[in-house]
Amino acid sequence: MTVQPIRVLFVCTGNICRSPMAEGVLRHCADKAGLADRIKTDSAGTHDFHVGEAPDPRAQKAAAQRGYDISKLLGRQVIRRDFSEFDYVLAMDELNMRQLTRLCPAEQRHKLRLFMEFAYGNTVREVPDPYGGTAQDFETVLDLLESAAEGLLDHVRVQLEDEQ
Repeated sequence: MTVQPIRVLFVCTGNICRSPMAEGVLRHCADKAGLADRIKTDSAGTHDFHVGEAPDPRAQKAAAQRGYDISKLLGRQVIRRDFSEFDYVLAMDELNMRQLTRLCPAEQRHKLRLFMEFAYGNTVREVPDPYGGTAQDFETVLDLLESAAEGLLDHVRVQLEDEQ
């Protein structure tokens, strides 16, 4: 019997900063943990502002400085099929969560969560959008994403163990 991988979709507004960075962080963490074949990642935006574009150069630079390659990712918009294809649809903030909730069929809403819910010891609920900010804002976002990715990876490990 082949066990299906856990599929995680990260969602922000335009899919060029937060969600591709989150995708890169979790993919890297899963690879280091030997779970690259068990956890599949993707990212999307609630809006179509940057469909087909690479992540923001500042996001790519900040991610690369920490060992995450997001340069080959391309922006896309969330589609209805995402809610059935992914096990987790993780919003970066409350605004995106509200938009996802409106788009998501009722029977799939249990998959919607804020990504920061998985962060250990963190009282921050949202990942702030660094788009209009400074290089330090991108670093702050990466700190938050790394914390949440660690917690999500632990959560998924338990889920994978339960499936065996």
